[in-house]
Amino acid sequence: MSAGELTVTAPYDGSRIAAVPRSDAAAIEKALSTAHGLYRDRDSWIAKVERIAILRRAMTIMKERAEELALQAAREGGKPLVDSQVEIDRAIDGIEVCIETMRTETGSLIPMNINPASAGHVAFTQHEPIGVVVAVSAFNHPFNLIVHQVAPAVAAGCPVIVKPASATPLSCFAFVDILHEAGLPKEWAQVIVPENNDLSTKMVTDPRVGFFSFIGSGKVGWSLRSQLAPGTRCALEHGGAAPVIIAKDADLEANLPRLAKGGFYHAGQVCVSVQRVFAHADIAQQVATGLAALGDKMKVGDPTDPDTEVGPIINHGECNRIDDWVQAAVAGGAKLVTGGKKLSDSCYAPTVLLDPPEDANVSKLEIFGPVICVYSYTDMDAAIDRANSLPVSFQAAVFTRDIDTAMRVYKRIDGTAIMVNDHTAFRVDWMPFAGARESGHGVGGIPYTIHEMQIEKMMVLRSDEI
Repeated sequence: MSAGELTVTAPYDGSRIAAVPRSDAAAIEKALSTAHGLYRDRDSWIAKVERIAILRRAMTIMKERAEELALQAAREGGKPLVDSQVEIDRAIDGIEVCIETMRTETGSLIPMNINPASAGHVAFTQHEPIGVVVAVSAFNHPFNLIVHQVAPAVAAGCPVIVKPASATPLSCFAFVDILHEAGLPKEWAQVIVPENNDLSTKMVTDPRVGFFSFIGSGKVGWSLRSQLAPGTRCALEHGGAAPVIIAKDADLEANLPRLAKGGFYHAGQVCVSVQRVFAHADIAQQVATGLAALGDKMKVGDPTDPDTEVGPIINHGECNRIDDWVQAAVAGGAKLVTGGKKLSDSCYAPTVLLDPPEDANVSKLEIFGPVICVYSYTDMDAAIDRANSLPVSFQAAVFTRDIDTAMRVYKRIDGTAIMVNDHTAFRVDWMPFAGARESGHGVGGIPYTIHEMQIEKMMVLRSDEI
């Protein structure tokens, strides 16, 4: 049942884009009951061959509609069109990764006949869906994040209920509609937009949920995890404050453009965006001014304009928060190299700060805005200690021409993925993607998510003929 509508507006200018139905308690109960009933009725499970066919048809539809899907994602999420086009291409490739994983995944053979107890036995495992998947998603990649949560559930054979971010539900509805058009029965993938947070929590923590997938803030993610029903597995993807170590010998001409892209891409609204850059004191000023020059050249504005490189912040409140943090850092002693101002109620100038105080919010917390902080150091190990000083740990990077320096940083810096001579936001969708400590729980990346959404079920067969 509908509980009114959620109006979706463009973050750039506040214009109304569309409205989607909200769901009340009865609608959420119906969705959970339907999904759980499908899971418990094994005769209703969709065969792997048909799931592969559905995903292939979905890929075809997505390719045909790529331009309109990219434009819709840019309008509702604010990511520039050029980057939203890449997002849709990634999403299409992500479906292909699902298919490849399904075609190649296999169970394992357990050793038997190696002692008297195991004589006459053979044992092997196969994969089964874990149960109902409930996914809660974020706004910053409104189409591809949904693909990362919903498509693996389809691949694994799980009924899935997905709650998109309230700011960007249209891309979610579009992808689920494509799955239905491709042949997936509607009850196997349902979109729910609860009318309040209490209903969202009740849905996530229902004992019928087999797997909970969350992308969003650590505060919300850890709170929901603490309330999950016994037996519900989960994967949480939170943010970080990605550190970069730049050695004195780094090739700045080649790599500063990568760092600028990694920090200003999608106005810094990326969980592994370049945020804290530790540069040797001999080059720190050069790094800061180089990044500033690159940021100054970027066109900030309407995300649907093909020339725009940096779009709006998701809402006015977040734009104000970013400005508050920057002004506080400058008041505390940071040197403002460029930016440091709102260009409108929704857009913030690409900003570079040199040597902000360690106790400033820009140094301690995830900025989620187009702000890069550069810190000078003289001792690399001390810089690594500063990089490791926060409770978050996700992706990190080191820039150097020396293999020993690269290996030293890789060995000592906290993170689950360390890039050498590339920015912290590098990602392809078949690699593991996981935060450590407060940055998350479980492993993302499409093949890993499919694995997380399944159980490995063993058969042990005894025969005198073995």
